[in-house]
Amino acid sequence: MPLTTLPAPHLGLGLAAVGRPGYINLGRDRDLGEDRSVDALRARTHDLLTAAYDQGVRYLDAARSYGRSEEFLAEWLRANPGIDVVVGSKWGYTYTADWTTTAEKHEVKDHTLATYDRQRAETAELLGARLDLYQIHSVTPDSPALTDKALHERLAASETPVGFSTSGPAQADAIRAALEIEVDGKPLFRTVQSTYNALETSAAPALAEAHAAGLTVIVKEGMANGRLAGDTAPPAVRELAEETGVGPDAIALAWILHQPWTGVVLSGAATKAQLTANLQARTITLDEPRLATLATLAETPAQYWSTRSALPWH
Repeated sequence: MPLTTLPAPHLGLGLAAVGRPGYINLGRDRDLGEDRSVDALRARTHDLLTAAYDQGVRYLDAARSYGRSEEFLAEWLRANPGIDVVVGSKWGYTYTADWTTTAEKHEVKDHTLATYDRQRAETAELLGARLDLYQIHSVTPDSPALTDKALHERLAASETPVGFSTSGPAQADAIRAALEIEVDGKPLFRTVQSTYNALETSAAPALAEAHAAGLTVIVKEGMANGRLAGDTAPPAVRELAEETGVGPDAIALAWILHQPWTGVVLSGAATKAQLTANLQARTITLDEPRLATLATLAETPAQYWSTRSALPWH
């Protein structure tokens, strides 16, 4: 099932929060508790995947650096043969935390051809033919992945469609640079996955350009790592949630679903209750006054990414 034929509305499940014991989402102590063993997170991931599929989610997102996310996902797929989902993963970061929450570095970035070759083989060993999309993880304007012709040729030769994700205050620049990359006269990338939410809207014009160029836009961090969920959400979001009868998280995701260029919005739920609450975004229609209210919340990219970089790993 191609990414472009996913049933609307397009909501996916990302495994960043449950494939490893540590992450920067707010509220992890409450969400995960003390038992973050491999077996505990494996069971949690499998339960979330089943709940997501049962509620109509058809896009699943992993990465080499999300601990054992690919492994957990592969196990679930084997236990559910023939299940009709689109599976995406990412390469370019190596997980280095050794299943702890206190590592000095949790992941190391490297966009070289050697890393692609190594991680592509690792992903293939786990996901095999079930992999539908392989993206470069967190491209920034200075990434060698934007200029390495040998890497571009290797990516273009892959039978698996390729895309890229972005992060940082210059996401728009990275997106536009990636859109210029061609191999043998054909655009290299089929998808772009970027951070976009009511607090960080700076990539929107570039994402609209990517959509117009034929790429599927996948949105990550739609709740700003928990800053737009629950009691931590800005008062305006909480007020809209109360008016609408849903949680602030659903309002935050509905805001993204209302963008005309949106292809897939990822839920980063760590519990089944969070997932169900997130998926209520599909039922919400935000009128122009409410959209205008949410539009006032945007921070400058520098402010947003400085706050994000200060979030502790829990």
